[in-house]
Amino acid sequence: MPHSLILNLLPLSAISPNYLSGRHLHALFLTLVSHVDQELGNALHGCQSHKAFTLSPLQIARDKRLQWNFKNPIPANTPCWWRISLLDEQLFGKLTKLWLNLNPNHPWHLGPSDLLITSILGTPQSTQPWANASTYSQLYSHASEVERSINFELATPTAFRQSQYDTALPTRELVFNSLLNRWNQYSGIEIPTISLESVFPSFFDIQTQMIADSRSKFIGCIGDINYRILGDVQPLDIKHINVLADFALYCGIGRKTPMGMGMVRRIQKPS
Repeated sequence: MPHSLILNLLPLSAISPNYLSGRHLHALFLTLVSHVDQELGNALHGCQSHKAFTLSPLQIARDKRLQWNFKNPIPANTPCWWRISLLDEQLFGKLTKLWLNLNPNHPWHLGPSDLLITSILGTPQSTQPWANASTYSQLYSHASEVERSINFELATPTAFRQSQYDTALPTRELVFNSLLNRWNQYSGIEIPTISLESVFPSFFDIQTQMIADSRSKFIGCIGDINYRILGDVQPLDIKHINVLADFALYCGIGRKTPMGMGMVRRIQKPS
């Protein structure tokens, strides 16, 4: 069962941009895990691929668009939020102790700064579109067999590995095969293949963006893109494409999703 959890945070001191990178937030997540299960934290730390979670960059609550490059510190006592998605029900279950026994007065460390977790959202909110939960069977059964329009918001820089290099162009093959691989790995409801010959981008408003920290630079794509299913396509093939589109909220697409990249959600727009 995938979960998209929103942690509402309050920094007790200013957070320097140097500690807002994906690797520092990744370390904070591992600290949360190790707090309730040291063995699991060590296992996740040592895992080099197929990680069953994604993370967002830290977000200032008042900002409407997601941020990933911070030039200035986040001041103390600025309400923030942080998205953690979990793709494996066992992983969520092992962390239940953390969610249920949350102490809002217990500080967590992000570099030299202390953070309080004031609340956790796990269900849809009118003001927070990134919070949600669903079983894999619900995602599959509720997916449409007739909807031919797929609108994605690429909210943080998104890139894909091709051979030895990255590409930031969200082609249909890269987007939907990324979703398919993660769906088949975690859902227990295998989709053997998807028919992409009839899927075409019909609208895109995208641009490249770069993320840089002390170790590396990452170039990805952000913006909105619409794919349409055209021609004579079987209802089951349409359903499978919609399943994957609905799943995107939880798993993201492309590279470095445990570092805050590839945050994607399906959005509804008038046809």
